Amino acid sequence: MSRPNLKKFRRIVVKVGSSLLIDSDAGEVRAAWLAALAADLARLHGEGRELLIVSSGSIALGRSRLKLPRGPLKLEESQAAAAVGQIALARIWSEVLGHHRIGAGQILVTLQDTEERRRYLNARSTIAKLLEWRAVPVINENDTVATNEIRYGDNDRLAARVATMASADLLILLSDIDGLYDAPPGSNPNAKLIPIVESVTADIEAMAGAAESELSRGGMHTKIEAAKIATTAGTHMLIASGKIEHPLQAIQDGGRCTWFLTPANPVTARKRWIAGSLEPRGTLTIDAGAVSALRAGKSLLPAGVIRVDGQFARGDAVVVRGPDTHEIGRGLVAYDAEDAEKIKGRSSPDVMAILGISGRAEMIHRDDLVVGPSGALSSSS
Repeated sequence: MSRPNLKKFRRIVVKVGSSLLIDSDAGEVRAAWLAALAADLARLHGEGRELLIVSSGSIALGRSRLKLPRGPLKLEESQAAAAVGQIALARIWSEVLGHHRIGAGQILVTLQDTEERRRYLNARSTIAKLLEWRAVPVINENDTVATNEIRYGDNDRLAARVATMASADLLILLSDIDGLYDAPPGSNPNAKLIPIVESVTADIEAMAGAAESELSRGGMHTKIEAAKIATTAGTHMLIASGKIEHPLQAIQDGGRCTWFLTPANPVTARKRWIAGSLEPRGTLTIDAGAVSALRAGKSLLPAGVIRVDGQFARGDAVVVRGPDTHEIGRGLVAYDAEDAEKIKGRSSPDVMAILGISGRAEMIHRDDLVVGPSGALSSSS
């Protein structure tokens, strides 16, 4: 397969690690490098791309601000350092993007935010709204509350989870190495860069190395794990050097990197998951007008729902049936069963008066909905 071009991608997640962002000796941000990266991001943003940044660095910045000694930190020390560093990190990204008149929004996530569907939908909705407003979400693991049991442990896999949650079509991991080699390049002068990986096989996994940087929690092994997460969900991924200025421009110009390709795309992969991998917890029966709207690619609004069955929570999968009881599709519902019962058949402006909160305009957003061509859906849909 040929090497893709950055211009073909619409929604791109860029992961920036601590070892690139922070000068470990000075304990400060590499300002010139970050300004060059921001210029690359601004160019892509100006071309109409939707951008997300997964940024490490809060603990490293906190250590610097608090003048903590080198060496490993206890969990509570890491959490406290992150509390100080997150403020600095958010301000840095806000200022460097603001220089190009691009707004930035900070989102702090934990593992549970992507594993529990209710919290997953909340985070996904926040990201979608920021992108709609042409702002750049800057996302980091919430190290102030993460524990050894729930933390990702590295931002490579976090970036992959974010990419799948946001239905991104490309994940870029900027690293201290320019890609995947068939042998450790530091010890083997004959090691060769692998420019394209069409599938993450056992042989590819065997090439993974270990982390070498004090500030970086992830090595090549975690990048391969990230590639498995991303490509399974229909997101292409690449590893490229972040040690050069204008790293994204270098990728665009054909610079050295490793592409991990996927035959799917984020929409089809996500909808296949909704259609066939989740056990439905309830049923929404809708009127003929809503059936037509769904088949035209619209979201399901409360006004179109005529019956609610089952005990489900927000984020659960439900079956959608037409007035003749034939299955129309499946989706992730935006309301608990009790609230769905209260607002069925009502217009969106009535939702706040009924529930006392503004809530979501849609019962099921079209991005969370799979509509079958003629009824029942299966795992092959």
